[in-house]
Amino acid sequence: MIEKGDKKIIRGWVMYDWANSVYPLIISSAIFPILYETQTSVKDPITKATIFDTISVLGMEFKNTEFYAYLICLSYIVVALLSPVLSGIADAGGKRKLFMQFFCYLGAISSGLLYFFHADRGAAEGAPFYIDWSILALFFGSVGFWASLVYYNSYLPEIAEPKDHDKISARGFSMGYLGSSILLIIVLILTVFTKAIPIRFAFPLVSIWWISFATYSFIRLPKSTATSKVEGNIILKGYREVYKVWKEIKLNIPLKRYLFSFFMFNMAVQTIMVMAVAFANKEVRGIKQQDLIISILIIQFIGILGAYLLSKISGLIGNLKSIGIAIVIWIGLCLGVYYLVYEPWQFYIAAAIVGLVMGGIQSLSRSTYSKLLPETKDLTSYFSFYDLAEKIGLAVGTLTFGVIEGMLDIRTSILSLVIFFAIGLIILLFVPKTTNLQHETRN
Repeated sequence: MIEKGDKKIIRGWVMYDWANSVYPLIISSAIFPILYETQTSVKDPITKATIFDTISVLGMEFKNTEFYAYLICLSYIVVALLSPVLSGIADAGGKRKLFMQFFCYLGAISSGLLYFFHADRGAAEGAPFYIDWSILALFFGSVGFWASLVYYNSYLPEIAEPKDHDKISARGFSMGYLGSSILLIIVLILTVFTKAIPIRFAFPLVSIWWISFATYSFIRLPKSTATSKVEGNIILKGYREVYKVWKEIKLNIPLKRYLFSFFMFNMAVQTIMVMAVAFANKEVRGIKQQDLIISILIIQFIGILGAYLLSKISGLIGNLKSIGIAIVIWIGLCLGVYYLVYEPWQFYIAAAIVGLVMGGIQSLSRSTYSKLLPETKDLTSYFSFYDLAEKIGLAVGTLTFGVIEGMLDIRTSILSLVIFFAIGLIILLFVPKTTNLQHETRN
């Protein structure tokens, strides 16, 4: 039995955010998207506007960011299909930490292999860029990162009391923002300012950082207790575990409605995070690589403040109202970006607002879900549903983004996300308030 509130275990749990957050920052948001855009597009030498961005993959042609969205979408679908099964097996067999380690190493090693990514331009005028198999490292990196979070998140209700979930969750996200920002600054010093190493070395550095600090977490985090003996077909066992949890969730009205709300608003949040650099590269006039990296650092450091700020607000007015406020800000942000953001300084302002609400809504979403869980030994299976809602939502969000860009343009793709935020907000208003979600009285 794990003792709740053990400071050593909590420090180990928090450190995994510090370890793995280099993936969403450097691989998903900063360095790799810039490298990908540079290798798969042609820009006007004067205006810096994109004038050609067609790529060829397996004989099919796409806009570069359209294909990027589809590939990430596919990784989310794979995680969504795998994690409920693997989570049920992990709970039943007491293998939660082992599964977390496997996907951590898969994500970290795949990130390092992006060093070999390359796109070749066709010889003929107007020929597309050809993407080789090295892009698969991005796919497996995404699978590893998101799947490891299923097991990581499921530790929260087991190591801390509900009253501490907001604070500890915020602490984890803040440590993640800080740690990943430190590595990004190191990468910039080594690759841009001193030019000591090529920019591609950022990807092996992500791998080393992720595995090194995750080791500390794996030492501190306890093994989970087996909920039952794994017998027969372990895949069917996993599905049975997940189906059992689903039947329980259907009877828990607050949890069920919150999951539907989370499904909608989080798909928009995560899609923005993945596609923001692509939007800036195509739609912000004259933006340079250093501008993009500065804006991402703005998001990171303000994200630390935002995670703690929304945690404090939730202590005053409750979790659901706090999330609702964040969603309203996101809606305003999408509308503002669509109508107003054309210059780098305007993108900086948008980045600051993203930072303020990004960390807060992610942190509070995780802790709100953990507070709604019933007393159960099947924590990983319950968090697999959280992950299932998140990954299917992300798949729908990125797929919608890619399709709309393919048909219209990337700016309209951003506007379409308002619909997801609005639906999520409406459903959130109908989530019954429980004791754990009310504000805490402070002496």
